[in-house]
Amino acid sequence: MLKTFLTVWRARFVNHSTRAMVVSITLLMLAGCNTLGNAHNTPAQPEPDLSELVHAAAEQMIASNPELTRYSPMIAATFVSIDNLSQSSTLGRISSEIMASALSRQGMQVREVKMRDSMFIEESVGELILSRQVQRLSAQHNARSILMGTYAQGQDYVYVSARVVRAGDAMVLGSADFRLPLNNNTRSLLEGQGGW
Repeated sequence: MLKTFLTVWRARFVNHSTRAMVVSITLLMLAGCNTLGNAHNTPAQPEPDLSELVHAAAEQMIASNPELTRYSPMIAATFVSIDNLSQSSTLGRISSEIMASALSRQGMQVREVKMRDSMFIEESVGELILSRQVQRLSAQHNARSILMGTYAQGQDYVYVSARVVRAGDAMVLGSADFRLPLNNNTRSLLEGQGGW
């Protein structure tokens, strides 16, 4: 009888041990799968906003030409749509303002001048050309350079190109480009189309 009892007890013990081991292994495997699944579901990094991109572009512009600050003071023109160089938007206006501020932080002296109707635009060439009025305005403010820029709307991004040109001969002294994700915020900035 003792032998039967030991046999039954051993069978139950082995059965419980085996079950416990199987359950433990299963739980470990599930935990491992859950960890692997979470590795692929890490939260996406937030997209950089306009201010971050413009400040990085200004740093890039100064880094590529450290002598740029010698062409201070600078005045800023509103960035315009590459598709219609006589129009801008809230995006173009704020991009210019932020870029002027960012360049100022990098050591560029910036004169505050609103440049309404101060540029001649030759649309067939697609380039911004300095007019006599801009040259007169830059002379009045003793500006040696002018910040200009264009932007183009794509399907997923808005592409922005900024450059600082010498006031006397429109020679490009520094330039930087960046792309801004075309999300609801960017679309709302583009909706404010209008003359500058």
